[in-house]
Amino acid sequence: MSIRYFEDFKVGDRFTSAGLTMTEAAIIDFAQRWDPQPFHTDAEFAKKWTFGGLIASGLHTMAVTLRLWLDQGVFRSCSLGSPGIGEVQFPRPVRPGDTLRVVTDIAELRLSASKPDRGIARIRQVTINQHGEAVLEQETTVFLKRRPVMVATTVIPSGAAR
Repeated sequence: MSIRYFEDFKVGDRFTSAGLTMTEAAIIDFAQRWDPQPFHTDAEFAKKWTFGGLIASGLHTMAVTLRLWLDQGVFRSCSLGSPGIGEVQFPRPVRPGDTLRVVTDIAELRLSASKPDRGIARIRQVTINQHGEAVLEQETTVFLKRRPVMVATTVIPSGAAR
């Protein structure tokens, strides 16, 4: 993988992750730990509930989205972290057997006004299932390292007039 800096990206760049299939066991395990609502943890209860079956927690979908994005390594060499995620939408539920992929677009790039060593990227991410249907939509801001500036030096030979 090549080292990338802020200057190596352009608005409109698109990255699509590999897929990850959500299993019933993984959905239940995550929910039991972090979002123990019965439509995430109890398949029998969930069949009779609003969604007609077990669904993944939105938090689980967000965690999978982050993992799939990070596994691509797009910002690995230049990320300086994120000040936060914007509004997150869950247009449809994630069910056992769904295979998720993350499509990330660079929506905006700008230089930091206060820190000249970095730029700011706004990325739009849509997590899709195996049918190409969106299951999560979000925008995130990320701080990215700028390419280091090489400073030219002049070497004065010894004995030369100064």
